[in-house]
Amino acid sequence: MRLVGAACLGVALAAGYTTYRVWAQGQKDEERPADAIVVMGAAQYDGRPSPVFASRLDHGVALFLAGDAPRLVVTGGKAAGDRTTEAAVGRAFAIERGVPPEAIIMEDQSRTTLESVRAVAALLKADGATTAIFVSDRPHMLRVLRMAADAGITAWGSPTRTSPIESDLAGRIDATVHELGALAYYFLAGGES
Repeated sequence: MRLVGAACLGVALAAGYTTYRVWAQGQKDEERPADAIVVMGAAQYDGRPSPVFASRLDHGVALFLAGDAPRLVVTGGKAAGDRTTEAAVGRAFAIERGVPPEAIIMEDQSRTTLESVRAVAALLKADGATTAIFVSDRPHMLRVLRMAADAGITAWGSPTRTSPIESDLAGRIDATVHELGALAYYFLAGGES
């Protein structure tokens, strides 16, 4: 009984600490000069970014136009039945808002955060870049930055504060619970479900 109680207490403490870390990283904006700004993909609907993706793209474009980095990386492949990729939608969005096409790098094969980060690491290395500012939603930042560090990128986070998740308590809780599970799986299995 004591062993079961200790195990439950250990799990509860680990979950509590990780929840705090997810929250704390999401509160930090580590904007600074870097080799690239990386906008993590999200859903697109027939060539239009979802509200979540649009908020990430808006923030990444603003960082680029502020001169924080000479490259903007957009990520995300396509789901079955899609006519285009998240990265292609992100590229078009960025160009419409003043980012020169030659400054944009597309990673358009990934379907998960881990695939995106690993592919971005390879693209940045091939381009001679080693540092990046990652843009995503606040609950997502801790996992993205952990994966980026493991992939050899010196990474900082600059979360968007305009995501629809911000005004939806249930959405924030759901996103945080998802991150806890995804982080646990990543640390225990080295992958992503």
